[in-house]
Formats: sequence, C-alpha cells, structure tokens
Amino acid sequence: MKPLEFFFEFASTYSYPAASRIGALAERAGVSVAWRPFLLGPIFRSQGWNDSPFNLYEAKGRYMWRDLARTCEGLGLPFRRPSAFPRNCLLAARVACHAQDEPWAPEFVRRIYRANFAEDLEISDPEVVATVLEGMGRPRSVLEAAGSAETKERLRAQTERAAAGGILGAPRSARSCRAAAMVIISVGAENLEESQEGLERSALVAELSPQQLKVFQLL
Repeated sequence: MKPLEFFFEFASTYSYPAASRIGALAERAGVSVAWRPFLLGPIFRSQGWNDSPFNLYEAKGRYMWRDLARTCEGLGLPFRRPSAFPRNCLLAARVACHAQDEPWAPEFVRRIYRANFAEDLEISDPEVVATVLEGMGRPRSVLEAAGSAETKERLRAQTERAAAGGILGAPRSARSCRAAAMVIISVGAENLEESQEGLERSALVAELSPQQLKVFQLL
C-alpha cells in the first residue's frame, strides 16, 4: 500500500490540528504517512492574491479564528492566535522538506506548528527553528543543509504537485486530486466557503484505501 501523503503548509491554520493528529490516527489504522511540505504563497499569487484570503476577507477571517479556537479546545490542543499572520514559513518548510523522509520529521513539523499557533513565536527566525531542532537533539547544521539546491527544488516540485492536485481548482471534488492515495488537508479553509463540516472541509481525497479513508474521516 502506498503511504498516505499529507501535504501541509506551516502558515495554514487548520493544518495545525490536522498535523497534530494524523500520525497517531494513521498508526492505529496501520497506515504510513508521507509528510509533504509545500508553499501556499505561489499558489495564492497564481490566483491574483497577495495575502491570505483570511486577511483579504474580514468576515472569513473572523469566522476562521473563532472556529480554529473551538476546534483546538475540543481537541485539547493549546492555541494562541499569532500576532503576525501569515508568517513567513520558507525556512521551516525547507527544513521539513530536507528531513521529510527522516523519522524525526513528524515531530519537527508538530513542534513548528506549536511554535506558531500555540506559542506565537516567529518561525521565520533561524534562532527559533534552530531551538526547535536542538530541543529534538538535532544540530543547527540542519539549517544549512536545508538551503541546498536539491531541497529547494524538491520544495518547488511539491508545491507544483499540490497545485496540480487541485488545491484551488476544485476544492469540493474528490476527483480533483489526480494523484492516487493523496490527501491534501493542509490548505484548511483558505480556499473553501464556510461550512459546518469540521476538519473535513479542509481536505481533498482521491483513491484512498479503506485504511487511509478511515484516517481521513477521523481527522
């Protein structure tokens, strides 16, 4: 069985609870997860947006922050609205991309999300990212390695895959994701109308196995 691919963006609000839960849910279902960082900025710019829609559309933003707070409270996740939104997550995304196949990558992702959405830390600051790495026993040299041409190209390619998968093309259509066994959860409600579907409104699914579908339905 192919792994369930989890595409995430550190500035994406609803990705915080999704990233916090997907690992444990997948483990219980016997499903492996492939963590795939990407960048929403290029996708937004291709749609003519120069900012998060949550900032461009005030009513959408107010709803999202209330909903996210309720979601985190219900899941027992700490939450503090970031004093800056969206934060530049390029450095953190490159580190995650560099390490995405390493066993410590999921914990790094969760810690960066907590730094942004629970501790209100500036995740674009190399010192903040280095502190997260050191707290996991990883060296600061990872920051330099994450700046390699290979990592930059991988992140660019994954961003293109996410866009081709339909993140903004047809957000409500399961068939809009052309890559098999892919789940794109990380965009949250950035590109969707407000609804009462909980975290399911932030996902696009294609050709999932029964085990993978179980993980998705529980998110």
